[in-house]
Amino acid sequence: MPVVTNVQDLRLMARRRIPRAIFDYADRGSYDERTIAANRADLAALNLRQRVMIDVSGRSTETTMLGEKVTMPIAIAPTGLTGLFHGNGEILGARAAQNFGVPFCLSTMSICSIEDVAEATGKPFWFQLYVMRDRGFVKSLVERAIAAKCSALVLTLDLQIQGQRHRDIKNGLNVPPKLTLANAIDIATKPEWALRVLFGKRRSFGNLAGHVKNADGLDTLAKWTASQFDPSLSWKDVEWIRTIWPGKLILKGVLDAEDAKAAAATGAEAVIVSNHGGRQLDGAVSSIRALPRVAEAIGDKTEIWFDGGVQSGQDVLKALALGARGCLIGKAWLYGLAAMGEAGVTKVLDLIAKELDVSMALTGTRSIADVTAAVLDR
Repeated sequence: MPVVTNVQDLRLMARRRIPRAIFDYADRGSYDERTIAANRADLAALNLRQRVMIDVSGRSTETTMLGEKVTMPIAIAPTGLTGLFHGNGEILGARAAQNFGVPFCLSTMSICSIEDVAEATGKPFWFQLYVMRDRGFVKSLVERAIAAKCSALVLTLDLQIQGQRHRDIKNGLNVPPKLTLANAIDIATKPEWALRVLFGKRRSFGNLAGHVKNADGLDTLAKWTASQFDPSLSWKDVEWIRTIWPGKLILKGVLDAEDAKAAAATGAEAVIVSNHGGRQLDGAVSSIRALPRVAEAIGDKTEIWFDGGVQSGQDVLKALALGARGCLIGKAWLYGLAAMGEAGVTKVLDLIAKELDVSMALTGTRSIADVTAAVLDR
């Protein structure tokens, strides 16, 4: 077993262990991939301020997200097709997160269904919702999340229309992948991955199965989903969701200060600064550059969380310094899942937690509440 010291080690392992089309689905972005590159580059460009001779004993990474205690300010972001990275991937991710003491969010486009994850974990988790053209189906998803006792609803705002992802097209990524010679050879060289996926609970979009009439497999479900993105989506739909969802609401996909004010005005408990991992509008500002303007615009009106390139504890510390109360990880946890299953997800969380702790110590910080812009060397 290779020695794993950071998330990039797990990324390399994942790249070797799963088909290229699946790996690239998580790893790459839209169009020329300028925004996905900026997410990482702009985080890396921020310098931390080293402090010495400050008592940093008794440190703690514990804090709260939506009033719930967490071992560190991290949540696992909703990711589509997770069960194709590893059989039962959503269940494994939820278990790892819950055992570590951080929230897990299930995607609408998951392989395992809401009910699958609820039955296997027995603990509340968050559910991410796309508002599709079929509002009746959207309402049914919300009702299923309520029945499963999901503790928060994450409403994605930035997918009214889908950005083109060149790599997915070149790889022939369909669900299931197109049967090309290159894909067949690639899958044949990944027998362990194939067996895990084959014997998982599902190999279809679990939350959609049974809804689409005459669906003869994943290809039909994927086409139906593509037709359901709704360019008419507006703030009125958020108001509608408020009438059918009784719990905590999180709005994901805000980069602009004016949009942030509108999001806070809905009464949402949290707003996530995110550019969809660089997978939507290419050329959009990186999430970390957008974060301060959102923080300035809405202040303490709602919790502000950050999503976009987080792969280390230092990334988390930088986001907190610029106004975030917590961070979400997407690609990082998928790398761990693909590389080592549930143990890989736990490893990602452990790596981030330990690096956050060390980085806090070396910047003279003892608690998450103490993190301010003063930890940055600007």
